[in-house]
Amino acid sequence: MHSAATKNISSHDGPDSAAMGAVKVLIAAGGTGGHVYPAIAIADALQDSRADTEILFVGTKSHMEWEVVAKAGYDITSIWISGFHRRFTLKNLLFPIKLGTSIVQSFATVKKYNPDVVISCGGYVAGPVGWVAGKMGIPLIIQEQNSYPGVTNRILGKKAVRIFTAFADAEKYFPTDKVKLAGNPTRKSLSIKDRNEALQTFEFNSDKKTLLILGGSGGAKSINEAMQQNINRLHNELDLQIIWQCGKRYFDKLNSKIDTTAFSHLRLKDFIHDMPAAYAAADLVISRAGALSCSELALTGKPSILVPSPNVAGDHQTKNARSMVENGAAELLTDDELNDKLINTVKEIINNDQKLDSMNKAAKQLARPDAANEIATEIVELVKSK
Repeated sequence: MHSAATKNISSHDGPDSAAMGAVKVLIAAGGTGGHVYPAIAIADALQDSRADTEILFVGTKSHMEWEVVAKAGYDITSIWISGFHRRFTLKNLLFPIKLGTSIVQSFATVKKYNPDVVISCGGYVAGPVGWVAGKMGIPLIIQEQNSYPGVTNRILGKKAVRIFTAFADAEKYFPTDKVKLAGNPTRKSLSIKDRNEALQTFEFNSDKKTLLILGGSGGAKSINEAMQQNINRLHNELDLQIIWQCGKRYFDKLNSKIDTTAFSHLRLKDFIHDMPAAYAAADLVISRAGALSCSELALTGKPSILVPSPNVAGDHQTKNARSMVENGAAELLTDDELNDKLINTVKEIINNDQKLDSMNKAAKQLARPDAANEIATEIVELVKSK
């Protein structure tokens, strides 16, 4: 892999950056796209503002960051860590060993790389890395995506010098003097894809409406089950083109149960790498209500049906969804009512161009497209003031 310092070379360097020397940034983020993609957006913004910025990610080899960060053009190193299960499992017996090992590995990584700043974007991997940074006196910055912060960032909050939040509700879980409301960093490429080109990517027509189904990076069981039950009506009765990201763990089973050759306008995917094309092609999106998903829907202005996961801390996805609904950008369906109400809800929205337009405008009003740049600017200023 090429050095991350060579990525996105531009002419943004000013006299301050030349005098200051290269900034070395260590970013810890892992587990899900909700942690990883905001981290990549911050990394991109840092290198756009200072082309000589050196960036190293820390993740785990067993989760999506190992593949996604490399595809984004950044170097990544690994530590051995996983979560502690709330119910008893044999895996929990390994947790103390993993935690101790991860702290030793984090110490070695931080000492060798010697960063100017460490950024935690959440996930289990950020815990030992952020803790070591605090112990070594390296400035720690947190970017918290959700209204109810994850346990890792809540613990690290006491050691952080700055905490960037996406929802005002998150402030009460951190030292308030360190908190700044900035929004969620999103991939800047998401909103610049041409619609016709995007439709061609999926071999779709411009004269049909397109439904995009997202269950988060790992897929969502309830959404997949509802889609399986209703795929015939959605495809044939409503005459929709469908892009369905079901998640890698569900793909083989669904692909064997559904005769995809019988649905010419269905694209069943385990994971969508070209999200700009997927968003650009979509007229309506069915999605979980994770913080990143809501931010991306706002940025792209996509009308949505949000199905909050009931299995998240603080029920934060329901709070995220209600915020979108109250502003006119989305409709909300719970897991329990999804199967019964899916068809009618999709039909009422996707066949009503006036409603689609209204939801599009409402979603865009919630967007904070400059979040990544705002965070990157403060990080550079912090390093300069050291």
